[in-house]
Amino acid sequence: MPFSIVADYLVDCMKQLIDFLPLIIFFVVAKMDPREVSLFGQNFELGGTISATAILIATTVIVYGLLWYRQRSLEKNQIFTIAAVLILGGMTVIFRDETFLKWKAPLVNWVFGIVFLGSQFIGSKPLIQRMLSHAMTLPQPVWTKLNLCWVIFFVALGGANWVAAFMIPGDFWIDFKVFGNLGLTLVFTIVQFLFLGRYLQDAQPQDNSGK
Repeated sequence: MPFSIVADYLVDCMKQLIDFLPLIIFFVVAKMDPREVSLFGQNFELGGTISATAILIATTVIVYGLLWYRQRSLEKNQIFTIAAVLILGGMTVIFRDETFLKWKAPLVNWVFGIVFLGSQFIGSKPLIQRMLSHAMTLPQPVWTKLNLCWVIFFVALGGANWVAAFMIPGDFWIDFKVFGNLGLTLVFTIVQFLFLGRYLQDAQPQDNSGK
């Protein structure tokens, strides 16, 4: 299997992980004991969920802003993620209620699941095929199965985030929001790649030169 195909596929899948950078910063600040800090002559609270949410909003805008500056475009799922952070994160800061932010991960994942599922009935290709067909060639039934795998993954991940946020007391949802989501996404990506490996191998041209 050529390295270029592996690299292209992994790059496309790992794009899903870009929003974990702001989340890691969110995690660090959320775990800090609240304290006052001075910045530009103003006093701000640093530490705890509310200030961590404000920093999550800022870092999300910066990360995706830099990505847009580099690419001159953003994917639709990235735009939706930014909107969810701005709306639900903003409501968390304004009302000082972390419940709004707790809904972000379940809602975002469920919406992604609905979009991937809908793509099987709207348009000529499933969404995952539109995203990855430049990197690999697969039989159409495999594209359909792969797309359904993403649907199941997003729905399950949204459910896991909902349970972590609303069924388990304490700050476990913060840990899961960062490390649970990251770990499950990495495992899913690796398993998916192993599943597709034989199709990528079969798709390579055979050497009939007799050498």
